Amino acid sequence: MQVLRAVPLAGLTTLGVGGVAERVIEVEDAAELVTAVREADEAGRPLLLLGGGSNVIAPDDGWDGDVVAVRTWGIERSGGELLVQAGEPWDELVAYAVHHQLAGIEALSGIPGSTGATPVQNVGAYGQEVAQTITAVRVYDRAEKSDRTLTPAECGFAYRDSRLKREAGRFVVLEVTFLLDESPASRPVAYAELAKKLGVQIGDTAPLADVRAAVIELRRGKGMVLDPADPDSRSAGSFFTNPIVPAAQSVDGCPSWPAGDGQVKLSAAWLVQSAGFGRGTRDGHVGTSSRHSLALTTEPGATATELLAFADRVVQSVRDQFGVTLEREPTAV
Repeated sequence: MQVLRAVPLAGLTTLGVGGVAERVIEVEDAAELVTAVREADEAGRPLLLLGGGSNVIAPDDGWDGDVVAVRTWGIERSGGELLVQAGEPWDELVAYAVHHQLAGIEALSGIPGSTGATPVQNVGAYGQEVAQTITAVRVYDRAEKSDRTLTPAECGFAYRDSRLKREAGRFVVLEVTFLLDESPASRPVAYAELAKKLGVQIGDTAPLADVRAAVIELRRGKGMVLDPADPDSRSAGSFFTNPIVPAAQSVDGCPSWPAGDGQVKLSAAWLVQSAGFGRGTRDGHVGTSSRHSLALTTEPGATATELLAFADRVVQSVRDQFGVTLEREPTAV
Protein backbone atom coordinates (compact mmCIF):
# COMPACT_ATOMS: atom_id res chain seq x y z
CA MET A 1 0.00 0.00 0.00
CA GLN A 2 1.19 3.49 -0.85
CA VAL A 3 0.27 6.28 1.55
CA LEU A 4 0.13 9.83 0.20
CA ARG A 5 -0.29 12.96 2.33
CA ALA A 6 -2.23 16.18 1.76
CA VAL A 7 -3.84 15.20 -1.55
CA PRO A 8 -6.45 17.52 -3.17
CA LEU A 9 -9.69 15.57 -3.62
CA ALA A 10 -10.56 17.69 -6.64
CA GLY A 11 -7.90 15.82 -8.62
CA LEU A 12 -9.43 12.45 -7.72
CA THR A 13 -12.97 13.23 -8.93
CA THR A 14 -14.43 13.98 -12.35
CA LEU A 15 -16.34 17.01 -11.04
CA GLY A 16 -13.07 18.56 -9.91
CA VAL A 17 -14.25 19.90 -6.55
CA GLY A 18 -13.16 19.13 -3.02
CA GLY A 19 -10.54 20.14 -0.47
CA VAL A 20 -7.44 18.34 0.76
CA ALA A 21 -7.44 14.76 2.09
CA GLU A 22 -5.21 14.13 5.09
CA ARG A 23 -4.14 10.67 3.86
CA VAL A 24 -4.76 8.80 0.62
CA ILE A 25 -4.00 5.09 0.70
CA GLU A 26 -3.66 3.38 -2.68
CA VAL A 27 -4.46 -0.35 -2.57
CA GLU A 28 -3.70 -2.81 -5.37
CA ASP A 29 -5.48 -6.02 -4.37
CA ALA A 30 -8.49 -7.13 -2.35
CA ALA A 31 -6.40 -8.10 0.69
CA GLU A 32 -4.82 -4.64 0.86
CA LEU A 33 -8.26 -3.06 0.47
CA VAL A 34 -9.67 -5.03 3.42
CA THR A 35 -6.57 -4.26 5.50
CA ALA A 36 -6.83 -0.53 4.84
CA VAL A 37 -10.52 -0.48 5.76
CA ARG A 38 -10.01 -2.52 8.93
CA GLU A 39 -7.12 -0.35 10.09
CA ALA A 40 -9.16 2.83 9.64
CA ASP A 41 -12.16 1.32 11.44
CA GLU A 42 -10.09 0.01 14.33
CA ALA A 43 -8.34 3.37 14.74
CA GLY A 44 -11.64 5.25 14.54
CA ARG A 45 -10.50 7.31 11.57
CA PRO A 46 -13.12 8.60 9.09
CA LEU A 47 -13.02 6.51 5.91
CA LEU A 48 -13.82 7.47 2.32
CA LEU A 49 -13.57 4.96 -0.52
CA LEU A 50 -12.79 6.25 -4.01
CA GLY A 51 -12.70 4.37 -7.28
CA GLY A 52 -12.82 6.47 -10.42
CA GLY A 53 -14.35 9.41 -8.55
CA SER A 54 -17.05 9.81 -11.19
CA ASN A 55 -20.03 9.65 -8.86
CA VAL A 56 -18.76 11.71 -5.93
CA ILE A 57 -19.09 15.33 -4.85
CA ALA A 58 -16.13 15.73 -2.53
CA PRO A 59 -16.40 18.17 0.40
CA ASP A 60 -14.81 21.61 0.25
CA ASP A 61 -13.37 21.10 3.73
CA GLY A 62 -11.42 18.07 2.55
CA TRP A 63 -11.25 14.80 4.46
CA ASP A 64 -9.79 14.57 7.94
CA GLY A 65 -9.12 10.84 7.84
CA ASP A 66 -8.31 8.08 5.37
CA VAL A 67 -9.21 8.07 1.68
CA VAL A 68 -8.75 4.60 0.24
CA ALA A 69 -8.12 4.78 -3.51
CA VAL A 70 -9.14 1.43 -4.98
CA ARG A 71 -6.63 0.41 -7.66
CA THR A 72 -7.38 -3.32 -7.65
CA TRP A 73 -7.36 -4.25 -11.34
CA GLY A 74 -7.91 -7.68 -12.87
CA ILE A 75 -10.31 -9.80 -14.93
CA GLU A 76 -10.62 -13.60 -14.78
CA ARG A 77 -12.69 -15.29 -17.47
CA SER A 78 -14.38 -18.69 -17.58
CA GLY A 79 -16.58 -18.92 -20.66
CA GLY A 80 -19.16 -16.17 -20.32
CA GLU A 81 -18.40 -15.60 -16.63
CA LEU A 82 -16.13 -12.72 -15.64
CA LEU A 83 -14.70 -12.27 -12.14
CA VAL A 84 -13.63 -8.63 -11.93
CA GLN A 85 -11.69 -6.75 -9.27
CA ALA A 86 -13.46 -3.69 -7.84
CA GLY A 87 -10.92 -1.17 -9.12
CA GLU A 88 -11.00 -2.32 -12.74
CA PRO A 89 -11.97 0.69 -14.88
CA TRP A 90 -15.52 0.04 -16.05
CA ASP A 91 -15.15 1.06 -19.67
CA GLU A 92 -12.05 -1.09 -20.03
CA LEU A 93 -14.13 -4.04 -18.83
CA VAL A 94 -16.81 -3.28 -21.44
CA ALA A 95 -14.12 -3.05 -24.14
CA TYR A 96 -12.74 -6.42 -22.97
CA ALA A 97 -16.19 -8.01 -23.16
CA VAL A 98 -16.86 -6.66 -26.64
CA HIS A 99 -13.41 -7.76 -27.87
CA HIS A 100 -14.03 -11.29 -26.56
CA GLN A 101 -17.56 -11.38 -28.02
CA LEU A 102 -19.39 -11.38 -24.69
CA ALA A 103 -22.77 -9.65 -24.78
CA GLY A 104 -24.75 -7.99 -22.01
CA ILE A 105 -22.94 -4.78 -21.08
CA GLU A 106 -22.15 -3.29 -24.51
CA ALA A 107 -24.75 -0.51 -24.12
CA LEU A 108 -22.92 0.60 -20.96
CA SER A 109 -19.87 1.72 -22.93
CA GLY A 110 -18.23 5.04 -22.17
CA ILE A 111 -19.40 5.23 -18.55
CA PRO A 112 -16.56 6.42 -16.29
CA GLY A 113 -15.69 4.98 -12.91
CA SER A 114 -14.71 1.62 -11.49
CA THR A 115 -16.39 -1.77 -11.72
CA GLY A 116 -16.90 -1.99 -7.95
CA ALA A 117 -19.12 1.08 -8.03
CA THR A 118 -21.50 -0.31 -10.64
CA PRO A 119 -23.56 -2.63 -8.39
CA VAL A 120 -23.87 0.10 -5.75
CA GLN A 121 -25.65 2.43 -8.14
CA ASN A 122 -27.00 -0.37 -10.36
CA VAL A 123 -25.49 1.57 -13.24
CA GLY A 124 -27.57 1.65 -16.39
CA ALA A 125 -27.88 3.35 -19.75
CA TYR A 126 -29.41 2.83 -23.18
CA GLY A 127 -31.69 0.01 -22.07
CA GLN A 128 -29.19 -2.03 -20.04
CA GLU A 129 -28.25 -2.10 -16.36
CA VAL A 130 -25.63 -4.12 -14.53
CA ALA A 131 -28.21 -5.98 -12.43
CA GLN A 132 -29.13 -7.90 -15.59
CA THR A 133 -25.71 -9.57 -15.68
CA ILE A 134 -24.36 -9.62 -12.10
CA THR A 135 -24.44 -13.04 -10.42
CA ALA A 136 -22.43 -12.26 -7.26
CA VAL A 137 -20.79 -9.38 -5.41
CA ARG A 138 -18.00 -10.20 -2.97
CA VAL A 139 -17.81 -7.62 -0.20
CA TYR A 140 -16.18 -6.84 3.10
CA ASP A 141 -18.97 -6.26 5.61
CA ARG A 142 -17.79 -3.54 8.01
CA ALA A 143 -20.68 -4.21 10.41
CA GLU A 144 -19.93 -7.93 10.75
CA LYS A 145 -16.20 -7.51 10.09
CA SER A 146 -16.27 -10.37 7.62
CA ASP A 147 -15.75 -11.23 3.98
CA ARG A 148 -18.99 -12.42 2.33
CA THR A 149 -20.57 -12.89 -1.07
CA LEU A 150 -23.95 -11.34 -1.83
CA THR A 151 -26.40 -12.87 -4.32
CA PRO A 152 -28.33 -10.58 -6.67
CA ALA A 153 -31.36 -10.97 -4.40
CA GLU A 154 -29.29 -9.94 -1.37
CA CYS A 155 -28.05 -6.90 -3.32
CA GLY A 156 -31.66 -5.67 -3.57
CA PHE A 157 -31.25 -4.07 -6.98
CA ALA A 158 -33.70 -1.39 -8.06
CA TYR A 159 -33.64 1.52 -10.52
CA ARG A 160 -30.26 3.22 -9.91
CA ASP A 161 -30.32 1.73 -6.44
CA SER A 162 -29.27 -1.27 -4.35
CA ARG A 163 -28.91 -2.45 -0.79
CA LEU A 164 -25.24 -1.51 -1.02
CA LYS A 165 -26.29 2.08 -1.65
CA ARG A 166 -29.11 2.12 0.91
CA GLU A 167 -26.84 0.76 3.65
CA ALA A 168 -24.20 3.35 2.82
CA GLY A 169 -20.78 2.68 4.26
CA ARG A 170 -21.44 -0.89 5.37
CA PHE A 171 -20.25 -2.88 2.37
CA VAL A 172 -16.90 -2.53 0.62
CA VAL A 173 -17.06 -4.13 -2.82
CA LEU A 174 -14.05 -6.38 -3.49
CA GLU A 175 -15.06 -8.30 -6.63
CA VAL A 176 -18.03 -8.51 -8.98
CA THR A 177 -19.02 -11.58 -11.01
CA PHE A 178 -20.85 -11.12 -14.32
CA LEU A 179 -22.46 -13.74 -16.56
CA LEU A 180 -22.50 -12.61 -20.19
CA ASP A 181 -23.69 -14.22 -23.42
CA GLU A 182 -21.00 -15.77 -25.60
CA SER A 183 -22.15 -14.11 -28.79
CA PRO A 184 -20.84 -11.68 -31.43
CA ALA A 185 -24.27 -10.04 -31.45
CA SER A 186 -25.62 -7.74 -28.80
CA ARG A 187 -28.53 -8.41 -26.54
CA PRO A 188 -31.79 -7.04 -28.01
CA VAL A 189 -31.53 -3.28 -28.39
CA ALA A 190 -34.02 -1.79 -25.94
CA TYR A 191 -33.56 1.98 -26.30
CA ALA A 192 -35.11 3.98 -29.14
CA GLU A 193 -32.27 6.49 -29.54
CA LEU A 194 -29.70 3.70 -29.79
CA ALA A 195 -31.86 1.66 -32.20
CA LYS A 196 -32.18 4.69 -34.47
CA LYS A 197 -28.43 5.30 -34.35
CA LEU A 198 -27.79 1.67 -35.33
CA GLY A 199 -30.51 1.63 -38.00
CA VAL A 200 -32.35 -1.29 -36.38
CA GLN A 201 -35.70 -1.82 -34.71
CA ILE A 202 -36.17 -2.04 -30.96
CA GLY A 203 -35.76 -5.70 -30.06
CA ASP A 204 -33.25 -6.37 -32.86
CA THR A 205 -29.61 -7.22 -32.24
CA ALA A 206 -26.47 -5.72 -33.78
CA PRO A 207 -22.75 -6.52 -33.81
CA LEU A 208 -21.23 -5.82 -30.41
CA ALA A 209 -18.57 -3.48 -31.79
CA ASP A 210 -21.24 -1.46 -33.62
CA VAL A 211 -23.28 -1.05 -30.44
CA ARG A 212 -20.24 0.05 -28.45
CA ALA A 213 -19.21 2.56 -31.11
CA ALA A 214 -22.76 3.94 -31.39
CA VAL A 215 -23.15 4.35 -27.63
CA ILE A 216 -19.80 6.12 -27.26
CA GLU A 217 -20.69 8.45 -30.14
CA LEU A 218 -24.05 9.25 -28.54
CA ARG A 219 -22.45 9.85 -25.15
CA ARG A 220 -19.67 11.97 -26.64
CA GLY A 221 -22.27 14.11 -28.38
CA LYS A 222 -23.74 14.84 -24.94
CA GLY A 223 -20.35 15.57 -23.35
CA MET A 224 -20.56 12.36 -21.30
CA VAL A 225 -17.27 10.75 -22.31
CA LEU A 226 -14.33 11.86 -20.17
CA ASP A 227 -12.01 14.05 -22.21
CA PRO A 228 -9.63 16.64 -20.69
CA ALA A 229 -10.15 18.77 -23.79
CA ASP A 230 -13.94 18.77 -23.39
CA PRO A 231 -15.18 21.08 -20.60
CA ASP A 232 -18.63 19.46 -20.78
CA SER A 233 -17.14 16.18 -19.56
CA ARG A 234 -16.14 17.81 -16.26
CA SER A 235 -19.22 16.31 -14.65
CA ALA A 236 -20.68 13.22 -12.99
CA GLY A 237 -22.73 12.32 -16.06
CA SER A 238 -26.46 12.48 -15.42
CA PHE A 239 -26.84 14.47 -12.20
CA PHE A 240 -30.47 13.47 -11.53
CA THR A 241 -32.27 10.16 -11.95
CA ASN A 242 -35.43 9.90 -14.01
CA PRO A 243 -38.23 10.14 -11.40
CA ILE A 244 -40.74 7.30 -11.13
CA VAL A 245 -44.24 8.47 -10.21
CA PRO A 246 -47.81 7.10 -10.25
CA ALA A 247 -49.22 7.27 -13.77
CA ALA A 248 -51.90 9.68 -12.51
CA GLN A 249 -49.10 12.15 -11.66
CA SER A 250 -47.51 12.15 -15.11
CA VAL A 251 -46.61 15.59 -16.46
CA ASP A 252 -48.23 16.90 -19.63
CA GLY A 253 -45.70 17.01 -22.45
CA CYS A 254 -42.99 15.18 -20.51
CA PRO A 255 -41.68 12.00 -22.20
CA SER A 256 -42.47 8.97 -20.05
CA TRP A 257 -42.10 5.21 -20.06
CA PRO A 258 -44.02 2.45 -18.22
CA ALA A 259 -42.33 1.53 -14.94
CA GLY A 260 -44.65 -1.22 -13.70
CA ASP A 261 -47.23 -1.29 -10.91
CA GLY A 262 -49.17 1.62 -12.39
CA GLN A 263 -46.14 3.88 -12.44
CA VAL A 264 -44.27 5.78 -15.13
CA LYS A 265 -40.69 7.00 -15.45
CA LEU A 266 -40.41 10.65 -16.41
CA SER A 267 -37.60 12.31 -18.35
CA ALA A 268 -35.50 14.22 -15.83
CA ALA A 269 -33.77 16.06 -18.68
CA TRP A 270 -37.11 17.40 -19.95
CA LEU A 271 -38.13 18.47 -16.45
CA VAL A 272 -34.84 20.29 -15.84
CA GLN A 273 -34.93 22.06 -19.18
CA SER A 274 -38.61 22.94 -18.91
CA ALA A 275 -38.07 24.36 -15.43
CA GLY A 276 -35.76 26.99 -16.88
CA PHE A 277 -32.39 25.26 -16.73
CA GLY A 278 -31.70 24.54 -20.37
CA ARG A 279 -28.37 23.61 -21.86
CA GLY A 280 -25.59 26.02 -20.97
CA THR A 281 -27.37 27.68 -18.02
CA ARG A 282 -24.54 28.98 -15.83
CA ASP A 283 -24.24 30.48 -12.38
CA GLY A 284 -20.71 31.32 -11.37
CA HIS A 285 -18.44 28.32 -11.94
CA VAL A 286 -21.24 25.74 -12.29
CA GLY A 287 -24.25 25.04 -14.48
CA THR A 288 -25.80 22.71 -16.99
CA SER A 289 -23.75 21.21 -19.79
CA SER A 290 -23.91 23.04 -23.11
CA ARG A 291 -24.97 19.75 -24.69
CA HIS A 292 -27.22 18.05 -22.14
CA SER A 293 -29.39 19.69 -19.50
CA LEU A 294 -29.21 16.63 -17.23
CA ALA A 295 -25.45 16.95 -16.72
CA LEU A 296 -24.19 19.59 -14.30
CA THR A 297 -20.66 20.72 -15.04
CA THR A 298 -18.01 22.68 -13.18
CA GLU A 299 -15.26 25.09 -14.18
CA PRO A 300 -11.88 25.50 -12.49
CA GLY A 301 -12.44 27.25 -9.19
CA ALA A 302 -15.85 25.68 -8.56
CA THR A 303 -16.73 24.45 -5.08
CA ALA A 304 -18.97 21.65 -3.88
CA THR A 305 -21.06 24.23 -2.03
CA GLU A 306 -21.62 26.17 -5.24
CA LEU A 307 -22.52 23.03 -7.18
CA LEU A 308 -24.97 21.71 -4.59
CA ALA A 309 -26.64 25.12 -4.26
CA PHE A 310 -27.22 25.18 -8.02
CA ALA A 311 -28.56 21.62 -7.93
CA ASP A 312 -30.93 22.57 -5.10
CA ARG A 313 -32.29 25.44 -7.19
CA VAL A 314 -32.97 23.03 -10.05
CA VAL A 315 -34.76 20.62 -7.70
CA GLN A 316 -36.87 23.40 -6.17
CA SER A 317 -37.84 24.81 -9.55
CA VAL A 318 -38.91 21.41 -10.89
CA ARG A 319 -40.89 20.75 -7.71
CA ASP A 320 -42.60 24.14 -7.84
CA GLN A 321 -43.54 23.88 -11.50
CA PHE A 322 -44.34 20.19 -11.89
CA GLY A 323 -44.84 18.74 -8.41
CA VAL A 324 -42.03 16.23 -8.97
CA THR A 325 -38.97 15.87 -6.74
CA LEU A 326 -35.69 15.03 -8.48
CA GLU A 327 -33.09 12.84 -6.77
CA ARG A 328 -29.34 13.25 -7.22
CA GLU A 329 -27.29 10.44 -8.75
CA PRO A 330 -23.84 11.41 -7.41
CA THR A 331 -23.15 11.09 -3.71
CA ALA A 332 -22.36 14.27 -1.80
CA VAL A 333 -19.80 13.29 0.84
